[in-house]
Amino acid sequence: MLMFLFYVILLLVAVISLILAVPVIRRFLVSNQILKIFRKMLPQISQTEQEALDAGTVWWEGELFSGKPDWKKLLAYPKPQLTAEEQAFLNGPVEQLCAMLDEWQITHELKDLPPEVWQFIKEKGFFGLIIPKQYGGYGFSALAHSEVVMKIGSRSGTAAVTVMVPNSLGPAELLLHYGTEKQKEYYLPRLAKGLEVPCFALTSPEAGSDAGSMPDFAVVCRGEYEGKTDVLGMRVTWEKRYITLGPVATILGLAFKLYDPDKLLGGNEDLGITLALIPTNTPGVNIGRRHYPLNGAFQNGPNWGKEVFIPMDWIIGGQEGVGQGWRMLMNCLSVGRAISLPATSVGAAKLAARTAGAYSRVRTQFKTPIGYFEGIEEALARIGGNTYMMDAARVMTAGSVDLGEKPSVASAIVKYHLTERGRQAVNDAMDIHGGKAICIGPRNYLGRTYQQIPVSITVEGANILTRNMIIFGQGALRCHPYLLKEVNATHDKNPDSASLAFDEALIGHAKFTLCNTANSLVYALFGDYIKDNAPENSSPETAVYYRQLARFSASFAFIADVGLMRLGGSLKRKERLSARLGDILSMLYLCSATLKRFEDDGRPSADLPLLHWSMQDAMYQMQQAFDEFLTNFPGHIALIWLLRALVFPLGKRCKRPADDLAHEVSRLMMEPGAVRDRLTTGIYVPTADNEPMADLELALQCVIECGAVEAKLREATKLRQITARGDEKIAQALALKVITAAEADLLNKMKDLRSRVVKVDDFPPDFGKETKTASNGGGKATRSAVNSDKNTAAAKRGDDTASTASESTESAKTASENKDTVE
Repeated sequence: MLMFLFYVILLLVAVISLILAVPVIRRFLVSNQILKIFRKMLPQISQTEQEALDAGTVWWEGELFSGKPDWKKLLAYPKPQLTAEEQAFLNGPVEQLCAMLDEWQITHELKDLPPEVWQFIKEKGFFGLIIPKQYGGYGFSALAHSEVVMKIGSRSGTAAVTVMVPNSLGPAELLLHYGTEKQKEYYLPRLAKGLEVPCFALTSPEAGSDAGSMPDFAVVCRGEYEGKTDVLGMRVTWEKRYITLGPVATILGLAFKLYDPDKLLGGNEDLGITLALIPTNTPGVNIGRRHYPLNGAFQNGPNWGKEVFIPMDWIIGGQEGVGQGWRMLMNCLSVGRAISLPATSVGAAKLAARTAGAYSRVRTQFKTPIGYFEGIEEALARIGGNTYMMDAARVMTAGSVDLGEKPSVASAIVKYHLTERGRQAVNDAMDIHGGKAICIGPRNYLGRTYQQIPVSITVEGANILTRNMIIFGQGALRCHPYLLKEVNATHDKNPDSASLAFDEALIGHAKFTLCNTANSLVYALFGDYIKDNAPENSSPETAVYYRQLARFSASFAFIADVGLMRLGGSLKRKERLSARLGDILSMLYLCSATLKRFEDDGRPSADLPLLHWSMQDAMYQMQQAFDEFLTNFPGHIALIWLLRALVFPLGKRCKRPADDLAHEVSRLMMEPGAVRDRLTTGIYVPTADNEPMADLELALQCVIECGAVEAKLREATKLRQITARGDEKIAQALALKVITAAEADLLNKMKDLRSRVVKVDDFPPDFGKETKTASNGGGKATRSAVNSDKNTAAAKRGDDTASTASESTESAKTASENKDTVE
């Protein structure tokens, strides 16, 4: 009987082996049957979804999806560096621009940038950072673009948005990649010199993030243009909102659906999403009104038009660009999203780190710097660790763009996670500053940043959408080595080629899944001893992290495959499960960037507390994402138990960063020195008199210098040599020769600086309706006259003839009545 069973099993193994080993038999009996199931199970992919999937490139995130990332490959990427010209621009025009900016005046009084700032931005070529030199721009690298936006953003959100939008997704970017030579030669030099102010209108009131459902449309027709009556063109009807720079734009980039019912172009009636450039002075264009996004003074507003005739050559790319709009947008968005919003978020986080660290050392409660209290230490450590990791991801992703990548998945990761961590950092800094931060005024260097953080959370793909639908939803198909091949095979109409392609991908996928299943278990059990999972020359401090990431990468690839096999196309609708898989992929990416930063910086041992905190925190978050995915995964309890055993055979072993580590990080942030400077490098740190941040920096330096002198005072007070209180204590100590005259001067200086740092703004009872703001503590307070909306917008467009004589007289009268006053 046993021999019979043995022969039966042997026969079954032989049959299965024969089926799997012979391609023709395998395809007929296995692959083709599974292909039929896939075609029924997978949802149809719309044209806009397909173009989004095809957009951009797969970079390091593909390695993370492989289950066995090649760390040598990561570390071999060159360290992103600025050129001498780029650094000179940052040290020169960018520094000058930041010095001109007063965010209180901009947001509270003018509700706009001052005219001289607008002029400076245009004259110095800030709108031409990405435009090549041959067209009059700078042709800067993605890293330089990021550094410029980050520095300005640390000073003024309004100015940062104004600079970043023309250099991000918009007419310049689209023209560079898809414009005709005639369009490039005309528009790019004008954009670079600030002769044109661009905006791009995509979002419709009823479509929002679902751009494929935009109601805006155009119909191909013949019409009159420049005296000619038979010009081939289209009549466009649209309504857009949230359009940054729209109120002052001279050139409007517009997205709409194009139809050709009379077949004037000779093709289909429905031609698809198309992009065009429309001068805003075109008859029928309504533009100039403003939105008011959370006290943000950057120009943002709606625009609309009804049956506005435009010629065919206004389409980006000319007639060949018809129907190519969504592909253009997706390819350009993957680059812009990797730079602009991550840069502003890191600028905000660095501002939070520098100011919160200094304030925690300068501000005292119960005769102790508040940063020495463990509750403040916890928040400071979170700010420091998040900022360290954020900046690492910003630089590495910008560097990938400079290597020629268009990282569609990585750009979604950094957009979501850097804006969210930036929000956390600013929230923590607000908590540390307490009442100092919640009272808005000229001396509040955090308030406006705090108010404007939700803007970055919302734009260029709202964060809820990005996390729940894009990072893994798009990442799985783009980064998985076989899944996209399988999906493409299901949509192949040729039976023979579909069968061959699907069979090849299916066999590769099966081997891939089996390998990652084994690796998930083996790495979890023995990963600490597998040397190949870390680079050969890695330091002991970082080798453990490389091995942990290799383990989690294998587990992620395994779990992702199980989720896709179990749920199929419905995983797209299981947004919370998809989001948790996206969180794992994101943490793998952020951790990789952090390790690369440490290596690129030359492994500074002083930075190890920041490295350890950020890595341990991310590892813990990754572990929690695995746990929550498995807890909510649909299936029999036996399946869930098996999955847990393969991912966590020894239990959940990652811990949050220890209190002692948080203590180390917080102390680094409260001490002037190389670590603090590296952590906050690249932001604007003012030095002028009466600058709140300058006062804070001086106060921090003075407090450190006073450490030994204050120790003398404490000792003398303890011995009852000094009995005076308050202001008289320093004088008595000097009289008793406990301290020298120089030390007394230093203490008095510290006392004055500390007072200036902790004071907050106050105003007249009517908040200065007649005589405008005063700052209690020496802050700047100005009131500038504001022209009518029409004149202001016209001035920014360079329209010298827009104002009538009566309007000019009225403006002069307004300026006289609202002349600058300082209390």
